[in-house]
Amino acid sequence: MVFGFSLQETWSIIHGAGFGLGLLLLFPLVIGGLVLLGRRWLEANAPDSYLRFLVGGAWILTSLAWLTDIMGTYLPYPRYRVQPPHGATNLRDFARSYLLSRSDLAIWENIGMKWKEHLGWIVPILCTAAVYIILVYGWRLADQPRIRKAVMTLLMIAFIAAGITGYLGILITKLAPVR
Repeated sequence: MVFGFSLQETWSIIHGAGFGLGLLLLFPLVIGGLVLLGRRWLEANAPDSYLRFLVGGAWILTSLAWLTDIMGTYLPYPRYRVQPPHGATNLRDFARSYLLSRSDLAIWENIGMKWKEHLGWIVPILCTAAVYIILVYGWRLADQPRIRKAVMTLLMIAFIAAGITGYLGILITKLAPVR
């Protein structure tokens, strides 16, 4: 027990409220950095450290995306899928089985959790593509508005996917907490 939470609950909190929230907070900073990169005054007046901060922020964002997904897949998620013993009647400690046992909540497993499982993995893939383009183009992104906008679009799609995934995680955890 850590601060009254079980080990599984602690991992879930670190996964969602720690890494997931940090990830969501970093997206606007990196996207904003790309917007500023397109401003002519920035290219002429910005020190080289600006690009280093942009690249560093994109790397941290991508690393957090991978860490959040890997952690969620291998720490709280297996506990979510634990099958109850044969003949068990109290399914509250078996999140997936509990959701499936109730017709009014089954949609959260059948649709919500499936979306969460698959949509979540799109986020680090899109972030990796974005950081690669930022690394390859560097300052040239200032002169390539279409490529810069494409990178921002990748990051915005990843941001929306991360937000939906996090929101589904919050709702599903509220209905059937992993204990």
